[in-house]
Amino acid sequence: MRWLSHWIFRALGWRIEGALPDQSKFVIIGAPHTSNWDFFLFLAAMYHFDVRMSFLGKASLFRWPFGFMFEKVGGIPVDRSKAGGIVRQVKEAFDKAEKMILVIAPEGTRRAATKWKSGFVEIAARAEVPVVFAGVDGVNKTLVISPAHLVGHDKTRFMDEVRAFYSDKPGIRPQFKGPIRLGNESSVS
Repeated sequence: MRWLSHWIFRALGWRIEGALPDQSKFVIIGAPHTSNWDFFLFLAAMYHFDVRMSFLGKASLFRWPFGFMFEKVGGIPVDRSKAGGIVRQVKEAFDKAEKMILVIAPEGTRRAATKWKSGFVEIAARAEVPVVFAGVDGVNKTLVISPAHLVGHDKTRFMDEVRAFYSDKPGIRPQFKGPIRLGNESSVS
C-alpha cells in the first residue's frame, strides 16, 4: 500500500514537507479541515511514513457499510455527547500504549468553524505528549509537517505557535478556513 499511496499522491501533484518526530507517542493536529479529501491526505501520509495513526471519529461513521474500513485504518469511535469523557479516555489510551500517534482535526467540521475544540490541547497536556502540526496547503498541494511542540503551562504561547504555523496553510477549500482560536480564548485569528 505504501508504494501505491506514494504514487497516487505524486500523480495528483501533492508532496509532503517535513518529517514525523522520532518519538513513540504524540498528537498530530491536522488543519485546516476544509474538505472530505483531507481524510485521503491522512491516509497518504500514514502510508508515506509507514506508521499506524489513530483518529477519533463520531460513532455514526463506524456503522455498516463502512465502519470496518474506518477501524482498519486506525479509527476510534467516540460518543461526543459525554463531556470531558473523551479527554480522559484518550489519556488512558496513551498511558497504556507503547506507541500511539493520534491525529485530530481540531475544527471538528469541514465548514468554517468559529473556534477550535480544545481537546487536542487537553489530551496532549494530560498525557504529557508533544503536538505535531500538519498543515494542508491546497494551493501548493503540500502537506507540511512541523517539529514536535510541547503544550506546557502557557497555553496562550502554545496557541500563538499554532496560529503562526497555520497562517499560510489555506486548506483544500480556503473559503471554509475559520479563525484559529480555542473556545475560551479571546477573538484572535
